[in-house]
Amino acid sequence: MGLGACSKSPSETDAAAEETKTAKKFSLSDQTLKELAFDTVRLEPVQSEQSFSGQVTTNGDKTAKIFPLVGGVVEKLNVELGDHVSKGQVLAVVRSGEIADVQNQNSTAGTDVAIAQKNLSVAEDQYKAGLAAERDVVLAREELRKAQSNLGKTGKQLGIYGVSKDGHYEIKAPISGFITDKNVTQGMQYSTSNVDGDGFFTIADLDQVWVLANVFESDIANVKLGYQADITTLSYPDKHFKGVVDKVFNVLDPDSKALKVRIRLTNPGYLLKPEMYAQVHILNTEKQKELAVPANSVIFDKDQHFVLVYKNRTEVDTRPVAVTKTVGNVSYVRGNLKAGEAIVTKNQLLVYDELND
Repeated sequence: MGLGACSKSPSETDAAAEETKTAKKFSLSDQTLKELAFDTVRLEPVQSEQSFSGQVTTNGDKTAKIFPLVGGVVEKLNVELGDHVSKGQVLAVVRSGEIADVQNQNSTAGTDVAIAQKNLSVAEDQYKAGLAAERDVVLAREELRKAQSNLGKTGKQLGIYGVSKDGHYEIKAPISGFITDKNVTQGMQYSTSNVDGDGFFTIADLDQVWVLANVFESDIANVKLGYQADITTLSYPDKHFKGVVDKVFNVLDPDSKALKVRIRLTNPGYLLKPEMYAQVHILNTEKQKELAVPANSVIFDKDQHFVLVYKNRTEVDTRPVAVTKTVGNVSYVRGNLKAGEAIVTKNQLLVYDELND
């Protein structure tokens, strides 16, 4: 009788099982919901991606090489490599014998003009008084014209040189930008015939830069004008710079056998420096469409990919998918999914583990 008193009837056992099942019903806690992020499944054109090596260069349309117009000795040097300069800023001052000669010629030409004007005045007075022939007046006018021509010529030369004082020539910045190359030192003596082939200075506006990518023959057909490009660098591996292919050079490099492709980029904060190595990902949008999800939403477990479809806090489905391609932060998938369904994109492993306990 004692054993019979401790046993449960079948109805009591079923009720207890049902109560346990109800107690274990899945539901996301408020705290877990706060830690999750969500996105939607989208039907998007498929993008293809090719990766190439490249290098950051200055924008050639906004780069200036500066050569001295006259020989001399660099008396003063006002800038260093890497300095930012403004248009018209004096970069260096040169003491030049050539400038001194032109200034002397200009001074002499000015004196000759004054003398020629005086001689013409005298000739005209004498002609009026009958003491000189008309030919003398004509000759005096011609001498004045020659003197004025010489004065104008030397004056233009001095204007081109931008002379600041006797025998000195100022080298000024033609554009605003950074000094990216410098081949001059203070006290250096030079002539215009032996100046470095790159000039004294190179100034580049780095608000916008170019990236030149090396595209090998097998990939040339996959890169065209207007394609989007994603750039990463060793210095900023987690930062992505976006640009567009704006020129295909159509000439293979004879040494590397690679085609140069140019991507134009804005350069906020001057993060990109000339000569930096770059990894270039060129994207091409294809005509076909597939379901797309954020790449970080995909879970890989037991040789299978999954995404978590969120309906409400008590309904989260684990859906197996096949990943056909991942381009950047987007994965293209096939499976039992529909465009517009909500999926978990952050801390989804917490939910996945709870669903599979």
